[in-house]
Amino acid sequence: MSISKNQLKLITSLSQKKYRIKHQLFIAEGVKVVEEILDANYKVHLLFCTNDFICNVEKNKVIVVSEKELKKISKLKTPNKVFAIFEFPAATSLKENGLILALDAINDPGNLGTIIRLCDWFGVIQLVCSLDTVDAFNQKVVQASMGSVTRVSIVYTDLHPYIKATKLPVFIADMEGSNVYTSSLPKEAVLIMGNEANGISDSIRNLVSHKISIPRFGELQETESLNVATATAILLSEFKRSSVS
Repeated sequence: MSISKNQLKLITSLSQKKYRIKHQLFIAEGVKVVEEILDANYKVHLLFCTNDFICNVEKNKVIVVSEKELKKISKLKTPNKVFAIFEFPAATSLKENGLILALDAINDPGNLGTIIRLCDWFGVIQLVCSLDTVDAFNQKVVQASMGSVTRVSIVYTDLHPYIKATKLPVFIADMEGSNVYTSSLPKEAVLIMGNEANGISDSIRNLVSHKISIPRFGELQETESLNVATATAILLSEFKRSSVS
């Protein structure tokens, strides 16, 4: 069965955020990622696959294609058997317990996908994103999260009123902050990570009194900063280590 013009038009449109929101649909590719999303019981809109991909999806939603056809619609360098269009999950509400990660204007899809995967790894069940953070259902984000996007509650909101309203202690990553390795960290808190180039915005920084940093151990001390996903991994690890010690 070949891919229709209308299906191609839909696939092309879903590369843009406004059409993902309009149709409430997103794309995932590759055996591992698609199987993870299927296992999370996300609803399938359409699934294109080669004849050696086995899945338990309604037949009227499965379109068997050749490897050549799969390559036409794939964004991967090496397409891997399956390309699926899923429906958005139900919206979730903001939580006020546990360790919550908040992102202030993260722009890179790869960074966001990695951060979502880190949340999954460290048991951070809620990720709060500023309205100008890259869309979590951007295809590059979905691929980088390796299916973790299904296990982390992601909410987009205006961070300014959110931070003002929360009763949890709020921490930001800041080069001038206290050494995270010698700081006393609570089990329940909001940790804010900033933009790749500019860090935390001034409007958010002015609301926060708890600032922590990851010290540099290199002799030359010339590295300006860590990648935001790398820094997030270190800080989440320290928060979790404190909670079990």
